[in-house]
Amino acid sequence: MDHKRDEENGLDGNYNSVVETEHMKEKEKEKENQEEEEEMSVERIFEGKEVPSWREQLTVRAFVVSFVLSVLFTFIVMKLNLTTGIIPSLNVSAGLLGFFFVSVWTKFLDKFGLLKQPFTRQENTVIQTCVVASSGIAFSGGFGSYLFGMSQAIAKQSENAGGNEEYKNPAVAWMIGFLFVVSFLGLFSVVPLRKIMIVDFKLTYPSGTATAHLINSFPHSSRSKVGKYFSFSFLWGFFQWFFAAGDDCGFAGFPTFGLKAYKYKFFFDFSATYVGVGMICPHIVNISLLVGGILSWGVMRPLIETRKGDWYPADLPSSNIRGLQGYKIFIAIATILAVSHPLRIAPLLGAHLLLTMILVGHKFFLKDQIPTSFAIGGYIAIAAISMATLPHIFPQLKWYYILVIYLVAPTMAFCNAYGCGLTDWSLASTYGKLAIFSIGAWAGAAHGGVIAGLGACGVMMNIVSTASDLMQDFKTGYLTLASPRSMFVSQFIGTAMGCVISPCVFWLFYKAFDDLGQSGSEYPAPYALVYHNMAILGVEGISNLPKNCFTLCCVFFGAAILVNLVRDAVGRKRAQFIPIPMAMAIPFYLGPYFAIDMCVGSLILFIWQRINKAKAEAFGPAVASGLICGEGIWTLPGSILALAGIKQPICMKFLSRATNARVDKFLGA
Repeated sequence: MDHKRDEENGLDGNYNSVVETEHMKEKEKEKENQEEEEEMSVERIFEGKEVPSWREQLTVRAFVVSFVLSVLFTFIVMKLNLTTGIIPSLNVSAGLLGFFFVSVWTKFLDKFGLLKQPFTRQENTVIQTCVVASSGIAFSGGFGSYLFGMSQAIAKQSENAGGNEEYKNPAVAWMIGFLFVVSFLGLFSVVPLRKIMIVDFKLTYPSGTATAHLINSFPHSSRSKVGKYFSFSFLWGFFQWFFAAGDDCGFAGFPTFGLKAYKYKFFFDFSATYVGVGMICPHIVNISLLVGGILSWGVMRPLIETRKGDWYPADLPSSNIRGLQGYKIFIAIATILAVSHPLRIAPLLGAHLLLTMILVGHKFFLKDQIPTSFAIGGYIAIAAISMATLPHIFPQLKWYYILVIYLVAPTMAFCNAYGCGLTDWSLASTYGKLAIFSIGAWAGAAHGGVIAGLGACGVMMNIVSTASDLMQDFKTGYLTLASPRSMFVSQFIGTAMGCVISPCVFWLFYKAFDDLGQSGSEYPAPYALVYHNMAILGVEGISNLPKNCFTLCCVFFGAAILVNLVRDAVGRKRAQFIPIPMAMAIPFYLGPYFAIDMCVGSLILFIWQRINKAKAEAFGPAVASGLICGEGIWTLPGSILALAGIKQPICMKFLSRATNARVDKFLGA
């Protein structure tokens, strides 16, 4: 998917480790040449060895393990979606756990002489591809963003003028149908470009490359690391459950830096999941999140609160879009949208045109090629089915809106896949936002522009997100000598799994937690409200914003563009020291508490690298995967307990001395 992805996906960028001294340009060029030679040596890792055919790589046990891991990872991604919206790249974790489960399986069978086919790197790659494709639907399906943003629960929070808000409540049937008609197009949109992007231009696709290196050199001791930290994380989640009987109860409400700081969401909430996420995300991402949290909740929010009664009515609750809520949501949106400004997108569009010209007459030479005619025919056929079907699911989304999206989507998919190959950042949600504003404005408020915009966002996001995921998988397959055809089939099957698993998992959350999507709840689904409000802004303009909010949005939009341009200009090595605006924007809405968790994870990894870099690089992904997956899978029994009406027995809450005295006095009375 994992995802990772921007914003929600999105912060799954993977950058080189920090260098202590600058090298001269000649040395930089020399290092780049060495890296190319290293990649070529990896490509030849199986030279002289028999590689299974593409059919032999697609085993029954691979898809059984893929299904189990898909359910696990979908719960993890769904939890992240509905809490903070930050989803790291799970490629490495999927490959690692796939290796763990199948190697245990094969070792068990081998003991009894029942093992007929050894476990290969190519089979491991198939598992990783299938799991990432399946769990990725939990992100691109919009369960924490555009799809849940259509619901009545979110629409009520938007404070839409007149109280006639548009909404479409979730239901398993239409969600599965929607995903099946929009999730496969991305698979066909960039297949003809795979050789150009991976072989000829040698785009790095950092997550895909890292996963391939991990698969090619799995240490057997990784198994014990995954199992140990998985168990610890699961038991820690179980232990915390007993103390969280009410709002602000439990370890997640521990005022680490004092009650005043806790009010502004500066605290460590003891989340093993986000400590693990912090170990996977690059240091600069975690630092950017913390800087954004300090800027927004430590500086901006207290200053805006002093303007209460002037900039916005004093009697408005903090959740009202015409009050504090409006500032934090739309400043975050403006900062995020700056990532897709024309100065950054234009070069990619130009590159697309250039590569399209180069592609004419070019023949693929890789084994098990996927015919271009098959890709084009598949895209056209699924697009036709989608245009006929989607207006029945969303009457506001007319067939000609969908046609326009499908005409421009391949270009957007290329741009996203190309940019992801360079930076490891998927901007799927950014392209989705462009669809919200363009289709929403075209439809207009009187003709269901909000639902039309959100539906269009879903169509666009699924195409561009799947395209970049597939190209990452092609890169992994290229470096492990897995067949492109087996990669495509695995991605196709994984996508089909995700179209069923993700809606069912979301439905479990939806029914288990009555306050799902409510600000301040355990699962606030922050981006659902962000997306709904973006759709309103697209059809109604800026009249809903509080005083000076638009000015602040412009300031932050301009500042984010400037910082992005500087990051692009100085090169990857120096950019490691410049905060990422998109990452900085996320705490504006959520607060900095999760950034503190992630920085703790980053600090653990940093210290580990200083003590023993080889072990940190070898076992860091295993430890992080165990921490993420253990607490993530606890969500399943936790949700079942909630559905069964079994409540936590203890509320552990922290009060000031004065408040505690009043409580004692009241209870004594």
